[in-house]
Amino acid sequence: MEKPIKSIATNYGLYLGAILALISVTAYAVNLDLYTKWWFGIAILILIIIVGIVSTSKAKTALNGVISFKEAFTAYFITVLIGLVISAVMSIIIFNVIDPEAALVLKEKVIDTQVEMMRSFGAPEEAVAEAVEKMEAQSNMYSIGNVLQSIVFQLIGFSIVGLIVALVMKKGHENA
Repeated sequence: MEKPIKSIATNYGLYLGAILALISVTAYAVNLDLYTKWWFGIAILILIIIVGIVSTSKAKTALNGVISFKEAFTAYFITVLIGLVISAVMSIIIFNVIDPEAALVLKEKVIDTQVEMMRSFGAPEEAVAEAVEKMEAQSNMYSIGNVLQSIVFQLIGFSIVGLIVALVMKKGHENA
């Protein structure tokens, strides 16, 4: 029964990766400011969770409505992992190969957005200056090391959601 789960999860992971890559290319081509908008990040987060849930649901259907916790989590995790890796590779290509200058521009935009947000929350100027100093000292946000670190942290967060999804989806399994 493990074969249909991995096949379904892989397919949905490829769909997710393609969608995320398309979003990255579109945001890069249309307006780098999109990367600094909170709603843009939230929309991507919701998209990833929805595709993970759909993948888990399709895996459950393929197993005649009976799926164990492990199988449900596996379907979700594989989908999200593949999607994030494809998206990360696209970001590395865009910001390190095609247009490294865009990474520097985006870094400045992120710093400006963070400063604006901190000031709107009434942060003291010393804290703002310290935060700016740390962000400016950071190397390329899209270096391979930073992107890999980001994938790890994202996988941890999405795995927590995946555990909840697996718990809900396994309900059709009598012996799980």
